[in-house]
Amino acid sequence: MSAKIKEKIDASIEGKLKSLYSLQLIDSKIDRLRTVRGELPLEVSDLEDTVAGLETRLTNVTEEVAELENQMNEKKQAVKDFQANIKKYEAQQSKVRNNREYDAITKEIEFQNLEIQLAEKRMKEAKIAVVLKAELLEKSRVEFEERSKDLKAKKSELEEIIAETEKDEKELVKESEVAAAGIEDRLLNAYKRIRSNTRNGLAVVAVERDACGGCYNKIPPQRQLDIRLNKKIIVCEHCGRVLVDGMLIPDAGLEDIKK
Repeated sequence: MSAKIKEKIDASIEGKLKSLYSLQLIDSKIDRLRTVRGELPLEVSDLEDTVAGLETRLTNVTEEVAELENQMNEKKQAVKDFQANIKKYEAQQSKVRNNREYDAITKEIEFQNLEIQLAEKRMKEAKIAVVLKAELLEKSRVEFEERSKDLKAKKSELEEIIAETEKDEKELVKESEVAAAGIEDRLLNAYKRIRSNTRNGLAVVAVERDACGGCYNKIPPQRQLDIRLNKKIIVCEHCGRVLVDGMLIPDAGLEDIKK
């Protein structure tokens, strides 16, 4: 291989490393903007689910109370009907012609009284259920109002943060797309894979104090020399991040990526 061709390949590797680092720098800025939002999006989502659940509960309990009250009204009317029947049968008793008819009417009166007792029992049960449902309804209503206020406050807070960072984020996303377009697919896919597997989203890091800038494990001297030569892409044997020479990166860039 001629010296000229070898020099061209080496320059190409150095260019790839610079391009990767530039992309990492932009993506790290995007990560920091999104970190400002913290857990707010998740909190808003959880509160939305909670409020929706409470709203459903309020609707269901309200319908249950209405059904119980309707049942009580029906039982009240049934008791009046049974009482009217008893009066009718009692009036008939004075006109019977034999014991058989008298006994038949007596049984009907007894049956109507049993129906009244059963209806009154059902009314009592429904009344107790209404009281319990009313307590649950009030508790749910208070909780619904409180959670709704929390949701409104969290949404407002999130909207303010998004409004403050949205413009910068959109611009950075465009920069990231432009930077990514200049990197070959194989290398870009590896970069994305490494980023997705790291807690802080760093896929490209510099060697700092003889150690990986991502996991801080020591790097052997010979490996450090290979990194400084920029002749091939080298990854940390401990964390898998792409390693670059600190001299390849401007000081401002180093400070940015550490933040």
